Amino acid sequence: MLFSSARTPAFWVLAMTFWICGWSTNGLVQTHFIPAAHDHGMPATTASGLLALIGVFDILGTVFSGWLTDRVRPWPLLAVYYFLRGLSLLFLHNLMGPAIQPMLWIFIIFYGLDWVAAVPPTVVLCRQYFGPVKATVVFGWVFAFHMVGAGAGSLTAGLSRESTGGLPGRMGYRRGVVLCGSSQLAIDAATAAGGASTGHRAGALLARQLFARGRNACQGF
Repeated sequence: MLFSSARTPAFWVLAMTFWICGWSTNGLVQTHFIPAAHDHGMPATTASGLLALIGVFDILGTVFSGWLTDRVRPWPLLAVYYFLRGLSLLFLHNLMGPAIQPMLWIFIIFYGLDWVAAVPPTVVLCRQYFGPVKATVVFGWVFAFHMVGAGAGSLTAGLSRESTGGLPGRMGYRRGVVLCGSSQLAIDAATAAGGASTGHRAGALLARQLFARGRNACQGF
């Protein structure tokens, strides 16, 4: 089933956007938020409490995203999620410090709401493109890309720590913006495509561009 699904460009758009989802959540923030905050003078216990709060809002965001997915087309919904996630990463570096700033609270709440919000629309798209019988297996493979992206994000940030003595600063988070923005562009094109065949051609082109941008963005992280 993997090989037959891999011949469909929609699979690669979903897989690579989910790769970026894993990179920007489990890989970057979940793994490195606490040590990055500690590098800025914040106590580790305070930073861990903020990360736990992200998990609380994650539950609310996932349920609300499922409710929205029943009422809004999934492609535009995903585009909004990835755009806002990339935008929030752009400001994260400046929000960290010894004390919790009011804007950091906003980041924590939003990132929690957006953490797994991409899952319900992605599941629905798997069902739409591959049918109810194959959808669960296809989503399993798409989720595998999510975890590979998480591993890549965690590894590259860790290598940056070892080589430079510090976790990713502005450039590292800007790479996160590039990755999330690439996802949004791919999804926007899929949304704008008129027919199924046109959408597949657009998806194939943008999947290749998405992979290239993600690879380049992670180099020297």
